[in-house]
Amino acid sequence: MITGLDHIAIAVPDFDKAIKRFMEDFGLEFEGAEDVEAAQTSTAFFPLPPTSIELVHPLEGRGPIAKYLEKKGGGLHHICFRSDDIEADVARLKEKGYQFLSETPNPGAHDCLTIFIHPKCCDGVLIELNQPPADH
Repeated sequence: MITGLDHIAIAVPDFDKAIKRFMEDFGLEFEGAEDVEAAQTSTAFFPLPPTSIELVHPLEGRGPIAKYLEKKGGGLHHICFRSDDIEADVARLKEKGYQFLSETPNPGAHDCLTIFIHPKCCDGVLIELNQPPADH
């Protein structure tokens, strides 16, 4: 079941400059950065309970975020809903006709399982589902 809005992700062409902006200009707490090899992204999180802002940047200049930035420049990339049972949510949504960008959930930031719903199923909005690890 979907239990909340986990984060809003913003694709950024200059990772360090964007981190500095959110810390210094907006005064937000910086939770830290993490490279997610499976997604080919570098991520930075700024908690705003009960949700957070995630900055995403291409890891080593490759991957889907690099393609997004080439095509659109920086901007809102996706919203992420937290799930307490991602497998059940995926099965339920597939039964309703939703298409996903992968067959099964994959490892994401903070050791979460993640999967993306194709934007054509949600009026052009890329939606991620994630399930935090049991000890989170």
